[in-house]
Amino acid sequence: MDHSPTLGTYLERFASTSARDNAAAAIIRSLADAAVQLADLIAAGPLSGIDGRAGGVNSGGDHQIDLDVEANNRMCAALREAPVAAVVSEEAELPEILDPTAPFCVAIDPLDGSANLVNNISTGTIFSIRPRTRDALSAFFEPGTAQTAAGCFIYGAQTLLVLALNGRVDIFILGRRDRGFVLIKSGVRIPQHTAEFAINMSNRRHWNGAVRSYIDQCLLGAAGECGEDFNMRWVASLVAEAYRILMRGGVFLYPADARRNYHEGRLRLLYEAHPIALIMEWAGGAASTGRDRILDLSARMPHQRVPLIMGSPRAVRDVDLLHLQTPPLFENSDAPLFGRRGLFR
Repeated sequence: MDHSPTLGTYLERFASTSARDNAAAAIIRSLADAAVQLADLIAAGPLSGIDGRAGGVNSGGDHQIDLDVEANNRMCAALREAPVAAVVSEEAELPEILDPTAPFCVAIDPLDGSANLVNNISTGTIFSIRPRTRDALSAFFEPGTAQTAAGCFIYGAQTLLVLALNGRVDIFILGRRDRGFVLIKSGVRIPQHTAEFAINMSNRRHWNGAVRSYIDQCLLGAAGECGEDFNMRWVASLVAEAYRILMRGGVFLYPADARRNYHEGRLRLLYEAHPIALIMEWAGGAASTGRDRILDLSARMPHQRVPLIMGSPRAVRDVDLLHLQTPPLFENSDAPLFGRRGLFR
């Protein structure tokens, strides 16, 4: 471990031949510095004076806590010191123009999963770095394939940085003694198949037929068409779910469903689904809505929502196949059509 490169050394190597790469590296360094501060606040909990008290409501209608606001303030302050043209944050209604001539734009969820802090469950910061196009805002309406880099900081038992950069995914850990990130895993690859799925089962009555059919087959286990028993996981923290898939494989589903405000999914495209999908694909996995590849989608608005199915390619493919056989309506999965369908062939 003593010979593992620091994040600083890693970024210096990446940025050594290009001014544009140097700008991207500067953004990642700035976010990392802010993440170290945020990790300290989270670890201190009530001792920090910022302890999860309820605040206002963010742009998407979700309730904020004081740490959401503080995380947004710190991350955006860091980006103002970096070569960033504009930023879209979950905690701000409108994009903020910083330096219109800078080469990159950033979309960020400053504190993903903040509701889990009261339960001492991992939270995180998710970010997407994309080239500025013709102006400081149009970059946010390009497809996810336009991203230059993406990543997430995970604040848990360890503070980690999962970084998708230069076509690969690497993982860094925060050294508490020197307060710097150190590379611990290079070229991460998602296991191609794992009998494990993650979904909020309490919403089953709201799912469309394709999702019900897939999960029902998983629950049948070795007695069903899959021929093997599955384990179920659900953390309700996107960064924690994504990291588990990077390490163990399997599939995560946060589908659209029949509830009000869930017909287009619940996760945000620009600063949740796009960056997590880039991580998944560059690590050999897949990410879709059930019908479309996430990285092919372009946002229509800054806080657009989307379904997300991510994980090992085989599992995501199986969910996609069921969606393609199903009209895009919320139908009854007990219909005879679903009774005849098979998944695991």
